[in-house]
Amino acid sequence: MIGRIAGVVLHKGADTVLIDVRGVGYIVHVSARTLASLPPVGQAAALFTDLLVREDLLQLFGFPTLLEKEWHRLLMSVQGVGAKASMAILGTLGAEGTGRAIALGDAGAIRAAPGVGPKLAQRVVMELKDKAPAVMALGSSLPGLSDPDAILEPEPVAAAPRRAAADPATSANAAANTTASATADALSALTNLGYAPSEAAAAVAGAAGADPAASASQLIRAALKTLAPKG
Repeated sequence: MIGRIAGVVLHKGADTVLIDVRGVGYIVHVSARTLASLPPVGQAAALFTDLLVREDLLQLFGFPTLLEKEWHRLLMSVQGVGAKASMAILGTLGAEGTGRAIALGDAGAIRAAPGVGPKLAQRVVMELKDKAPAVMALGSSLPGLSDPDAILEPEPVAAAPRRAAADPATSANAAANTTASATADALSALTNLGYAPSEAAAAVAGAAGADPAASASQLIRAALKTLAPKG
């Protein structure tokens, strides 16, 4: 199983990226969101990957974070959700947005993904709502991608320039990891207070949707307001 690759971007397609790893080119299927976050051709990139094996087909799918990879695997467990639909959902909502939509029972958000109809969106929400808290709680424990420039010495590819330190893709991944960590910490705190995982996840998801940059403590306070008995 290929779980991660790091190399030089040789080509970007409509929904794939070709990455050279020391002379071997890997075609990796990615969402539109991930494709947009990758550095330009000639620069270093790294992705977590999931290998889909069929009798007549091998496809490698790439993700900027392990959290997004986990959501992909969970989405694929729903009947009727193939790799294309899963990537469409993640490309539209991202890992945090997908978790938030499922935790809140928001089938409309899932339906916004290209090719996902209302029945399938409702099935995703219904089948995964109870599983969402466990995946959301992984946010603080899953490692992020290392800077590919720091671990890779690629073979020369047309005098490929090295990526600047303030690369937008690296910054975006760092922000996603921070958001996932805050969400996971808030969810853990609420379940420790005795709230059911499903209701805690819905409250935290709602708070994160209202303020994506909120810290764990801010998410906890906002979620507690939602969970407080209505007089």
